[in-house]
Amino acid sequence: MTHFTRRAAIVATLAATTALSGFAGAAFAQDKPTLRLSSVVSENDIRAEAFAEIAAAVSEQFDMQVFNGATLVKQGTEMTSIQRGNLEMGLIAPQTISEQIPEWSILTSAYLFSDADHLKATFNSEAGAQLLKLTEDAGIHVLAPVYFGTRQVNLAPEKEIMKPEDLSGVTLRMPGGDAWQFLGESIGANPTPLAYAEVYTALQTGAIDGQDNPLPNDYNMKFYEVTSQIVLTGHLVGFDVLAISASLWNDFTPEQQEALQSAVDTAIDKSTERHIAREEELIQFFKDEGLKVYEPDRIAFRDYAQKKYLESEFAQSWPEGMIDAINALAD
Repeated sequence: MTHFTRRAAIVATLAATTALSGFAGAAFAQDKPTLRLSSVVSENDIRAEAFAEIAAAVSEQFDMQVFNGATLVKQGTEMTSIQRGNLEMGLIAPQTISEQIPEWSILTSAYLFSDADHLKATFNSEAGAQLLKLTEDAGIHVLAPVYFGTRQVNLAPEKEIMKPEDLSGVTLRMPGGDAWQFLGESIGANPTPLAYAEVYTALQTGAIDGQDNPLPNDYNMKFYEVTSQIVLTGHLVGFDVLAISASLWNDFTPEQQEALQSAVDTAIDKSTERHIAREEELIQFFKDEGLKVYEPDRIAFRDYAQKKYLESEFAQSWPEGMIDAINALAD
């Protein structure tokens, strides 16, 4: 063998070794799945911090990439994107799920949950398992409900509100859509749809009497500058669900499933605690700003709202006995 031939053989061997090494590296990389999470929350949101914490906690098992602000897929399309295989994970509104799975509309009704603990207990119950089975069948595996605040009534008029009848004739801005408008009716108000960005001016000019939102939203949008009171009706515990492709989840090893679920549980529990603490802080802030902040007869509101829902078309798809089962979990 000539010097040239020996050199060519060495080069060929090195090339083959490098190719094999590259293939092995690619195979190793494939053992670390990529998980793209799409959410609508802003980067400074408490939930965005939770998602970052999850990504860091599972970095050895997954390449988790978080896309906030609906920069990856449009708001409301997270569920179908996962179903079509175009997205691995998403923060999905229960209202979105109920469009495909009508039984889920029960989770969007007024006074279903008393607080964040009741929300979590429901998802961990037999009733929750029944609803989660429906999403699983639809190709969506729910990892956890993600609490982001409880909606309260915020009014410009100084009229005291203690029961639903006191909201009669009060023009309350609600998001657009039949479900949201009915929510306003279910607490006794006269709901009207209005773009979120227009609410401040509408309150300022008297075009509407009030609006409803979690307290952090009232703070961020400065609604307290143009209103006189916050009635702590607590009529809707706000949450979305953090979900992943069911087929992808089922392909994970038990160790991978445990790592992801554990990271989610830890981060979301912390996020919930931070949201609750923030709401408590804001009650005092609004009082200091001169607003009257008080709690009405919530039992009267709850009874009124649930009666309205049970008599409506929304309840026709609710699983039999589920409302009683969920109510019982609050005791």
